Amino acid sequence: MRGTARSQHSVFQFVDKPLLFSYLALCILGLLTIYSSVYDSGQDWMNQERENAMKQLAFVGIAWLSIIVVLSLDARFFEGFAPIFYLIFLFLSILVAFVGNEINGARAWFSIGIFGLQPGEFLKLGTILMIAYLLREKNVQLRSQSIKNSLFFIVVLPVFSLILQKDTGSALVYASFLLVLYREGMSPLLMQLGIWALILGVLTLLFNEKITAGIVLGLGIIYIALSNHRWRIFVRSLSYIIPSLLIIGSVEFTYEKVLQPHQRKRIDVLLGKVDDVKGAGYNVHQSLIAIGSGGFVGKGYLEGTQTKFDFVPEQSTDFIFCTIGEEFGFVGSILLLLLYLFVLFRILQLAELQGNRFGRVYGYGVVAILFAHIVVNIGMTIGLLPVIGIPLPLLSYGGSSQIAFGLMFGIMLRLDSGRRTGLN
Repeated sequence: MRGTARSQHSVFQFVDKPLLFSYLALCILGLLTIYSSVYDSGQDWMNQERENAMKQLAFVGIAWLSIIVVLSLDARFFEGFAPIFYLIFLFLSILVAFVGNEINGARAWFSIGIFGLQPGEFLKLGTILMIAYLLREKNVQLRSQSIKNSLFFIVVLPVFSLILQKDTGSALVYASFLLVLYREGMSPLLMQLGIWALILGVLTLLFNEKITAGIVLGLGIIYIALSNHRWRIFVRSLSYIIPSLLIIGSVEFTYEKVLQPHQRKRIDVLLGKVDDVKGAGYNVHQSLIAIGSGGFVGKGYLEGTQTKFDFVPEQSTDFIFCTIGEEFGFVGSILLLLLYLFVLFRILQLAELQGNRFGRVYGYGVVAILFAHIVVNIGMTIGLLPVIGIPLPLLSYGGSSQIAFGLMFGIMLRLDSGRRTGLN
């Protein structure tokens, strides 16, 4: 018993303080920003909007309790139970697509009293754990076809469940796991193909299939003509040209059959094909006005006029970054980005220090998800990416997101404290 007590004391004592305090800072900033986004001095204290701010305080409290529980567990618990967590979250994510509540076109929430549970947020954590579990042994190689097949299904099944929910935006986040696999020895060819596919998709949407296909064929002909070994280069070029033409041909199908009408409109607005500042482009247009009005140092806390008069829809969720930009200006926005950057690099540093591969892969998985959320959320807020409705980590309103990210941080802290004390 004494040994157990000392072990638990050591675990809490050796928790990485920089990461823990950074997480705390983001939680506090999130609470303050959510309150500011719904603040109106002319309304009663407990209106619906401020009730949501109080709910977020409860969500943060639950997240912190979850971290305490996680730190109390044996670090090997997460490795041993990773497949169970993955399967439970995957089952719930598929189930919600059929029996859940539909909000903003996506059927992604279970109703629990006055609260909602979004299994898809927890499935990201389950997928990180499952990838780390599969790659936990040092002798596991990504060149193995069986490992490739297993990784493919581990990632694709959650994506399929999210598409069933009509939550295509969250499904795109799973592409970030390529960064994890690249760190573990995956050929960079797949990432290069992904970037090339994205370029082809944008070109096809901007122009049309025939023009984009003509560009690909033209580049191939020029490459072959300039080569000294034309026959060999011709055969090699076919291995690029044929997949490229298949990608081009699939863009229209994906655009018309997979994406929802509101998602297609948002992409058209982003690409400049339509100018709809009163419709699909309204949120981004108002967000840019709010951020631009903040200037260099901002208008001050609770002083944002765009925020106060509710010009930006979803300002406490998807577009919470524009509240930072309006009230704290360019300086506050940069400081927030630097805080996020510190968190990402700190987790990467801790991941590289782990004595086992499970901890390292898990750390990179957390960084991949955080990075994707930060880039996509801020990118859509400032009009560089289409609006796909994913939260800004630890700042946006939402219980499932807050608790899921808290668990991600908590497990990372537990794995690292186990490394420091030799208890894992």
